[in-house]
Amino acid sequence: MRESLILLVQEGLVQVFPKVGSFVSRVDPAQVADAQFLREAVELASLDNLPSRLDPAVVGELRDNLERQQRADLGLEEFFALDEAFHHGLMRLSGHGDVWTTVAAAKGHLDRARRLGLHESASPAVFTTQHREILEAVVGGQAPLARSRMRDHLRAVFNDIERVRAHSPELFAADPSAVPVRRNVVVWE
Repeated sequence: MRESLILLVQEGLVQVFPKVGSFVSRVDPAQVADAQFLREAVELASLDNLPSRLDPAVVGELRDNLERQQRADLGLEEFFALDEAFHHGLMRLSGHGDVWTTVAAAKGHLDRARRLGLHESASPAVFTTQHREILEAVVGGQAPLARSRMRDHLRAVFNDIERVRAHSPELFAADPSAVPVRRNVVVWE
């Protein structure tokens, strides 16, 4: 338990305040921006490094993934997992699939913001459409178009943050040096 808590603290997902307690941290927009920067740099670089002949098995997996993303009964967590697999698959096409673990390790705050954005969306269909456009550009040998679509797709999280922050500012870190205060509450029954 202790080691798990230490890892969560190192990732910035939990804050420990001596004599007060341990708390799930608020989403830090600065850490979201850093993780998004890293992810965008790696994923766009992978699109620049595509071979002239794409692995048909991976392309087939990506097309199957897109079909599953369109299921009417798809839950948000299942969509999130398919989204992750789709982006990992694109990196596998470039021969850099193993780099995904590094990206995944750096995006804890980003994933929290993405999940909040998914809950705000009427449907994940817009993301599926973006995925399809990216894949078709890749398969069509249009790397500049794929890069442009990918950049727009990955930066959508910033709009999500602002939309969620407008009605739920308590979910976001405003003052990183703020310390929670323990108060005793008396309840009469």
